[in-house]
Parts: sequence; structure tokens; C-alpha cells
Amino acid sequence: MRIVVMGPSGSGKSLVGAALAARLGARFTDGDDLHPKANIAKMRAGVPLEDADREPWLDAVAHTLVRTAPSVVACSALRRSYRDRIRQTCVDAWFVELVVPATDLHERMSRRDHFMPPALLASQLELLEPLATDEAGMRIDGTGALEGLVARVAAVRSVRTNQSL
Repeated sequence: MRIVVMGPSGSGKSLVGAALAARLGARFTDGDDLHPKANIAKMRAGVPLEDADREPWLDAVAHTLVRTAPSVVACSALRRSYRDRIRQTCVDAWFVELVVPATDLHERMSRRDHFMPPALLASQLELLEPLATDEAGMRIDGTGALEGLVARVAAVRSVRTNQSL
């Protein structure tokens, strides 16, 4: 079991990912902890990351999934090409996209102390390519109660795992 909880900043990836990992008995890794220091400094300064900045980070996410299965990693994985890069190393990565309205994302980001400033939200939303129907995973409304979100993802993941046996 290798799950990536994805979405733009403020979508709840870390919160949902940690709770999902606890429920499934998996190890949780916050993708923020895998960023090179230069990426964090860039974002803290209000400068959006470029694809070249993201490549080593996406590789670290993929390697973490492979090394620590069962594993849940919180990672924005905004573009399909980013998810494809993760799948190059971790072919069985399964993605959970948290879908949250932009106004809610901005409000959440404004209330927290994080290196990613709310001013960068627009750049993330411009990049966002929703999880496609041919990609392994699911899209879920990320505005509901945490327990309900986790239960729904765990139930879908359990059904899919049992079907593949």
C-alpha cells in the first residue's frame, strides 16, 4: 500500500494523510519534510517553484513510498507529469486528491504558520490538473469532517485492495 494524498496548499494533505496512515497502520511522511532547503527558501520568499525545482522533491517522494511501504505521503502532485514521475519509481502509487474550493484554501492558508504563503496559491491552482479517470486513485471533497474523509478513503482503498487479490 503506497498512497499519495494530493492537492494544492491548504487542502489538508498533511492532516488527512496522517489520519489515514494511522487508520491503515501505515507510515506517514509529510512531503514538506522532503523538500530541499532551497525550495523552502524560494517559497518562503514568495517565489513559485519551477518544474526543475520539483524534480528532486518528487523523486524523494517516490523513493519514500518505495522504502517505507505501507506508506502514506502528503505531496501536492499538482500536474499529471508530477504524478507520472512518482509512478516511474513507485508504479503502484495510489493518489487521493483532496478537492477544496479556492476560497477555502485561501482561508485555511491565512490561518496557519507555514513556509508557503497564501500569495502562492494562485500559481498552484494554475498548475493543478485534476486526477484523471485513468489514474489509480480517487478524488474526494476535502471540506468534510476528517473522520468521514478518512473512512471513505479507507473503505475505497480496502475494496480495491481486496479486488486485486
